[in-house]
Amino acid sequence: MVRAISPLFAIGSAMNYRHAYHAGNFADVMKHAILTLVVESLKRKETPFFALDTHAGIGAYDLASVAADKTGEFRDGIAKILAAPQCPEEMTPYLTLVRQWNSSGELRHYPGSPEVVRGLMRPQDRLALVELHPEDVEVLRHRFSGDRRVGVHHMDGYMAAKGLLPPPERRGLVLIDPPFEVRDEIEQLCKALARVLKLWRTGTYLVWYPIKGREPIDRFHAEIAAAGGPNTLAAELLIRPTDDPFRLNGCGLLLVNPPWKLAQSLEILLPWLAETLAPGRGGYRLESLIGE
Repeated sequence: MVRAISPLFAIGSAMNYRHAYHAGNFADVMKHAILTLVVESLKRKETPFFALDTHAGIGAYDLASVAADKTGEFRDGIAKILAAPQCPEEMTPYLTLVRQWNSSGELRHYPGSPEVVRGLMRPQDRLALVELHPEDVEVLRHRFSGDRRVGVHHMDGYMAAKGLLPPPERRGLVLIDPPFEVRDEIEQLCKALARVLKLWRTGTYLVWYPIKGREPIDRFHAEIAAAGGPNTLAAELLIRPTDDPFRLNGCGLLLVNPPWKLAQSLEILLPWLAETLAPGRGGYRLESLIGE
């Protein structure tokens, strides 16, 4: 199944990405809205689940900070979503969390993926956060100190799986959300995904990637498909025409072992996000790379 409003662009050169500048942007909205749907699906069973975030960052962000204000990307992301007159039901878990972080009604704080997952966890669930940057990992340790459900690990995200997977819970998710600061990030992603699937084939994996030009993305998808493996979806959101291959035109998530009926939810969510965030110029794509 493919839905594309306009051609998508793909990865290309390194991004030199520091998330404080981009918190709450369109990519965060898409990624975290889908992440909440995955976590909610795991909660349908009483048994505990395990979540691993391989590139955790600092966990949450101040949208009034110098970094966030400098780019203002949240204004074309979460701010637009909160201002939308109507939202589909699929956005409810995500928006509930964001509003809890901004109880005064003023948009000031944005939860990163670690706080998105923690905000949805139950007492029996467990979260592992991995971060390589020495300053960021100290922020994480301070933020999550006292929460016995959460472990913080100072290590390379791609290597974390070796010691943390498979989890004793035997069910859960892995979020792989690298900064794309090196040119061979896609190659590293493919290798890392192959490693973790050998360790834990039944886990649900969410792998984020930027979209600049289409050709590198097609090669990426072809490599994933050729490798075989579990059921895999590629969900993509485009926010602008793809006539400039040197800017971030969209983003995607690979979803390995997606929850039951997630594809149907994405058929509603993705076109709404495209029209709300980029009316008249946005697009989306939902494609099965490996079927069941």
